[in-house]
Amino acid sequence: MGAQKIVRDEEFRAFTGGAWTRLLRTAYLLAGDRYSAEDLVQQALERAYVAWGRVRAADDPHAYVRRILVNEHARRFRRKASEELVVAVPDRAAPEGADGYARLDERAALLAALGSLPPRQRQAVVLRYWEDLSESQTADAMGCSVGTVKSQAAKGLAKLRVASSLSGLTSMGGRK
Repeated sequence: MGAQKIVRDEEFRAFTGGAWTRLLRTAYLLAGDRYSAEDLVQQALERAYVAWGRVRAADDPHAYVRRILVNEHARRFRRKASEELVVAVPDRAAPEGADGYARLDERAALLAALGSLPPRQRQAVVLRYWEDLSESQTADAMGCSVGTVKSQAAKGLAKLRVASSLSGLTSMGGRK
């Protein structure tokens, strides 16, 4: 029993080391700020650890944990009595080159616009366009149908296209 737990812990540690950055990026886009994103990833990984036998046996363990992450994000919104607008605070890393501040401003505007979307639309847009998942992979991660993904992503993109905070940025294209 002790040796199995050590092997299990090592497998989980290796998985976490490789998946942390991707999960954090997805959580950041869903939650809107780094601290909430880190909490979200931590909660998802706690659940994944408890179910590690099922996770590692899955065809794609990363997709399994991403689904846990999306579910955790959705669970947060179900708990809240009123809708809360996520206000993004950009990371103030040293800018690269002369246009570094412009990129920070663009990033802040994009994150604020993403934060203004309802949770399901934000999930669909983030998973579909930032994570570059197919419609069926996004549907699996969100626990819904492909039609719902198409609908929610289209509505989310439409809102982003008309967001006043994004008017100065390059136009956003859609996928067919």
